[in-house]
Amino acid sequence: MSYTYDKELVLEILNNAAWSIGIILKRSHEIKSFDDFLKDDDGLEKLDSICMQFINIGEALKELDKITSQKLLENY
Repeated sequence: MSYTYDKELVLEILNNAAWSIGIILKRSHEIKSFDDFLKDDDGLEKLDSICMQFINIGEALKELDKITSQKLLENY
């Protein structure tokens, strides 16, 4: 099977998504329940930050799907 997309760009996008996952894990390690996000402004800031990383992951996967003509992620 031959691929016509930029493999370095694909790796960059995947690394970006992996970085975001690391940030999510780092920022949420002390969170035990959803209430931990709501108890104070620090919790809400963590929630905002984590949500932004999920958005980043979603945008990265959308871009990955676009540049690979929906071939790379079609099984997932």
